[in-house]
Order: sequence, then C-alpha cells, then structure tokens
Amino acid sequence: MSTKNNIPNNSDNKFERVLSRTEVFFLAIGSMVGWTWGVLSGEWILSAGSLGSVIAFAIGSILIIFVGLAYAELASAMPKVGGEIVYVHRAMGYKLSFIVAWMLVLGYLSVVAFEAVALPNVVNYIVPNFDLGYLWTIAGWDVYLSWVIVGVFGAIVITFINYIGIRLAVIVQVVFSAAILGVGILLIFGSAINGDPGKLQPLVVDGFSGITAVMVMVPFLFVGFDVIPQVAEEINMPFKKIGKIMMTAIVIVVLFYMCIAVGVSLALDHNALISSELVSADAMTALFGSDIFGYILIVGGLAGIITSWNALVIGATRVLYTMAQSGMIPSWFGKLHPKYKTPSNAILFTGVVGIISPFFGDPVLNWAVNSGGLAIVIAFLLVSISFIILRKKEPHMERPYKAGNSNFVGWLASIFSIFFIILYLPGMPSALSWPAEWIIILGWFLIGLYFLLRLDSNKQHINNS
Repeated sequence: MSTKNNIPNNSDNKFERVLSRTEVFFLAIGSMVGWTWGVLSGEWILSAGSLGSVIAFAIGSILIIFVGLAYAELASAMPKVGGEIVYVHRAMGYKLSFIVAWMLVLGYLSVVAFEAVALPNVVNYIVPNFDLGYLWTIAGWDVYLSWVIVGVFGAIVITFINYIGIRLAVIVQVVFSAAILGVGILLIFGSAINGDPGKLQPLVVDGFSGITAVMVMVPFLFVGFDVIPQVAEEINMPFKKIGKIMMTAIVIVVLFYMCIAVGVSLALDHNALISSELVSADAMTALFGSDIFGYILIVGGLAGIITSWNALVIGATRVLYTMAQSGMIPSWFGKLHPKYKTPSNAILFTGVVGIISPFFGDPVLNWAVNSGGLAIVIAFLLVSISFIILRKKEPHMERPYKAGNSNFVGWLASIFSIFFIILYLPGMPSALSWPAEWIIILGWFLIGLYFLLRLDSNKQHINNS
C-alpha cells in the first residue's frame, strides 16, 4: 500500500462529466427518500407520538440544513471526487481526512446493509407464506433462506448497475426517485382528505426520551445529500448550481418526512400501529379503503429501496476510490474500470456487503440506522469544523456558492453535530445498544486504527530509508 500523504486533485483515468442538473437533483432526492420512511414511520410515531415525531424532525432538520449549507459552499469551491476527504484534508490535514472518510464509508455501507434487508422485508409483506427454509435465529428473529435469496439477488442487481457505468445508475435513480416521491405524495394527499384527526393521539410519547429516539434516526434518514460532492467530477454544470441543488433537495425532503409522519398518524391509531407488519402500506390501505393502494405503496417502496441503495453505493465507492488513490487503504480499491470509468473494485466490495447483510435478518435494520447515524454525524462535525477553518485560513478561496458572510453556519452546524453525537452515547435515552451496535462502531474503529498505524509505519520506514 503506497503512502502519498496528500489527496489527488485528479487521476490519470478521469471520470466522465455526464450528470445533468435534473439527474443531480434526483440523485440527492432519491438518496434521502428511500424506503426508510416506509419501514420506520410506525416506529417514529410509537416512539415519540405524532406531534413528537414532527418535533424530532424539526430539530433534526436544523442540523441537516446548516450542515448542508456548509457542504454546499465547500462542494462548489472544491468540486473534486471524494468530497469531504478533500475539504478536511485542506483544512486539517491527512489523518483527519482519513477519519472523515472512514466514518463516511461506515455510514454509506450501513445504508447498503439496510436496503439489502429492507427488500426481502417488503417482499415478505406481498407474498403469503414467504418464509421458507429456516436457517437460524439472530437477536430473536428467524432468518429464512427465501428471505436471504431476495436480498442477495437485489445486491447483485445494484452492483451490476453501478459496475457498468454512472449513466445507467443515474437513469435508474431519476425514474425510481420520481416513483417513490409520487407514492409518498399520494399517501400525504390521502391523509389530508380521508385522515382522522382523532388518531393523532397521543401527540407526544415519553417526552424528551421519545423525541430523541426519533431524532437519532434523522442523520441516517438524510444521509445521501452528501453523495453529491462525491460525484463532483462527474457533474456537467456550473459549480454554483451544485450548492443550490443540494439545499433545495434537503428542504424538500425535510417537509416530505414531516408530512409522512403526520399522514401515517392520521391513518392508523395506536393499536393499528402496534399490530401492523408494514405501517406505511396499511396506512395507504386505510386511507383509500382498498388493498390496491397498499400494493401501490409497496411498488413505490421497492423504488425507494433501489434509489437509496443505488445512491449510497455511488457515494461509498467514490470515497473508497479516493482513499485508495490517497494511499489510505489498499490500492485495489482505487482501480477505475478502463471501459466503464467506474471504481469497479470498490463497487464489488459494496456488493459483498449487500450480499452478506440479509444473512443477519431483520435486526440489521436498527443496527444500521443507529451505528450508521453516529458515523455520519461525526463526519458532519469534521466537515463543519473544516468550513470554519477554511473561512479563516483561505478567505480568498473562490466560493461560487457562499453560505453567508460570517462563520455562523459552520458554528451552528458544529454545535448541533456535537449535540447529536452525545445522544448516541451511554447514559442517554437513545444510546446505542449493546452488544451489536457498539460492536459495529468499535470494530470499525479498530480496523480504521490499523490503517492509520500502517500509514505511520510506512512513513517511518520511508524516513529511515
């Protein structure tokens, strides 16, 4: 493994600038509006209540919007593949750029794992007696061969789509993002017409504890807008537009999630939420009085799984590619396919993660949300601090999209990032659970520490030579 101690501005085999404004917008939307709302909306309401869920998203959106503003400025100023790695390296150096990259990879891979498990979850709702071929039980949940096969098949398809080129991956993204948005809007419209305000009770469940339980999901739900900086070298439009598209997408998704929380609350009462296998589909059925609409939502759910899964594979592989090009991880991850111009080996690696995940069953959904959420917020914090440092260190840097004239955006994004990190720690109502979620975090930390020590060892060897 080579040690370069810098972040390459480009590579010998350049990415192709093929992404249009519309495609970038739907890449951002589809990465954030996946199928998490379909799977988790009932958990939001049961944990925090109808109003409590909205409050949780309102508070969480402050973090996302201000971090998004910092990203928007930095992405337009440094439109390089790898995004956050480039920003943090320029502000704080090589080692911290490794840390931000390592956290991003965990965050992105957690979404890959989530969607690989969400896919058979949806199929299980549609197909009667789907659980065939008992394998084992994990965390009280029975894993079946039929379940695993569906998740593995999905992982292979998504891997293939990304392997043969960004163009096909983004076309898929645009079509399926439009589908999932349309289905979500149909649910919101139905709740406005046929919803029962009496079902909004209880408005708040478990006070602050309930609200924080939903708040800690917010970073995971919104991870995806930061995929845009990862593909900056593949975007074919003025750099100033990158920031504007990111912020527009974030605001739209914030409102979308709030409306979904209210819409489901208007459709199902507390008892119905508890007994439902797939809350969003049952809510759609209840609102329109027909099972057909529940299946329409399922089709949208499948589209949402594809959009989020697809986008986060794009993000994860670009980060892995940049890390390899920078000497942070083995050079194997830094191969760019000579024909398709995709980071092919990194894509194969994410495919393996997707293939493995279904073998752990339904518990992966919560493990991914919580451990991935913490990793993403740590990355947000480092990017926010980099925003502040670069404003002071390089005041004359060209910033096509500027998030205000002061450092207010960076400071508020940093403060909220720290607040969210605290929410995951032991002693907090929404702390990560032991052992699974902490094993994921600590295991990932130890692997990252190994690579950091390798970097130091290689540098020392070079110096001694």
